[in-house]
Amino acid sequence: GNQQLWSDEPELLTVPDGWKEPAFTKDDNPRGLLEESSFATLFPKYREAYLKECWSLVEKALGELHIKASLDLIEGSITVCTTKKTFDPYAIVRARDLIKLLARSVPFEQAVRILQDDMACDIIKIGTLVRNRERFVKRRQRLIGPKGSTLKALELLTNCYVMVQGNTVSALGPFNGLKEVRKVVMDTMKNIHPIYNIKTLMIKRELTRDPELRAQSWERFLPKFRHKNLSKRKEPKKTSAKKEYTPFPPPQPESKVDKELATGEFFLRESVKRRKKMEEIKVKQAEALTKKQEERNKAFIPPKEKPLMKKSVKATEAKLDIQAIKDKVKKARTKKLGAPPVNPSASSSSATDKKKKKKGKIKG
Repeated sequence: GNQQLWSDEPELLTVPDGWKEPAFTKDDNPRGLLEESSFATLFPKYREAYLKECWSLVEKALGELHIKASLDLIEGSITVCTTKKTFDPYAIVRARDLIKLLARSVPFEQAVRILQDDMACDIIKIGTLVRNRERFVKRRQRLIGPKGSTLKALELLTNCYVMVQGNTVSALGPFNGLKEVRKVVMDTMKNIHPIYNIKTLMIKRELTRDPELRAQSWERFLPKFRHKNLSKRKEPKKTSAKKEYTPFPPPQPESKVDKELATGEFFLRESVKRRKKMEEIKVKQAEALTKKQEERNKAFIPPKEKPLMKKSVKATEAKLDIQAIKDKVKKARTKKLGAPPVNPSASSSSATDKKKKKKGKIKG
């Protein structure tokens, strides 16, 4: 008998397909609950308008479970508590999750699904995972993706509703989906791109469809992403070479008197010293004065002017020799290049020559 039990164990562990937990009804707990339980949560100011708008729907949804809900706009809090009619002991926990989600900016249409039996929710705190604010915003945006595409892919693969809001990520869906969502969110905050996890989830989804692979390990199918270390430079940029240790202290720097002794100035008379100093000052002053004078004179030096082109053109026009042009024209007429010209063209050329002559006369 014992051996029979051990052989049946794997079959007992697997959940049959299409099996569902029966719903909890009033017959399961006819006497109701012993004591009143209540939960309260605060909500931000910007959420007030929306909550006022959908409050009647919240009350109606919770009323079906016989749970009383109250909205305090002065304090900014929502409270849920059980009544004498409440029969489901877990209903208050679901109501608590509902008000938590509503406070975290999840729309009522989505949040109300938490009241169903196979639904759960997870509010993942991501605010403290990254110290640098800019880096945190970048990674949070990476989770959402361009036009929300990454988040949408994650929702489709996990069958969960995911909402990224401020320092938290609210997820709502089946338990196994929530586990995956939490892993992806935490990895994203640890600088592992969500696309890697999404790829793994897609492969897993395909593998679940194959009943033969149920008892096998999926390691060989799943991709292995190595963590690349981006900083290749291990050595510091500046290396300070250590000097050899010597027990002797460094030599004392020379004082003013020592320098004077070395040059021989120390032994000069006081009056000679003063004269020498004055001469040095005068030389310096003279140099400074000449520099200043040069700078002042710069203002009086006129800048180089560019030659005007228009005047030169007029000058060349005046210099043109009219007689030389006339001679050129005559030469052109007398020269015969190639075949003899046809009469009409000749007449036309002569006409042009006449015109040229006329122009020349007018200029003259």
